Amino acid sequence: MTFKEYSIAASKTACYPNDVALAYLVMGLAGEAGELCNKYKKVLRDADGGLIEENAQAMLCESGDVLWYLARLCDELGSSLETVAKENVVKLASRKERGKIKGSGDTR
Repeated sequence: MTFKEYSIAASKTACYPNDVALAYLVMGLAGEAGELCNKYKKVLRDADGGLIEENAQAMLCESGDVLWYLARLCDELGSSLETVAKENVVKLASRKERGKIKGSGDTR
C-alpha cells in the first residue's frame, strides 16, 4: 500500500467536526503518540525493556493510530503524507551531507 492509497482509505473513516478539524487532529496525534509511549513505558517497567511479541504488536497497533492522525493532518493542511515523507527525506539527506544530523534546531 502506498501513502496515497493509505490516505484515501483513512479519509473514508474520518469522523470529526470540520470546524475544529485541525485542533482535533493535532490533539489526536499527540494522544495516540502518548499511548504509544505509554505502551513502551510499561515494557520498561514490567519487563526490564524486554520486548515480547504481545507488546510489540500493541505498539504497532498504536503506531497505526498515529499514522491515521498524521495522514489526516497532512490532508487538512493541504498536503499529503507522501509529500511530507519525501520532503523529510530530502531534509535529512541534506543534514547528513552537511554533517548536521546530530545536534538540535529545526534549521540546522
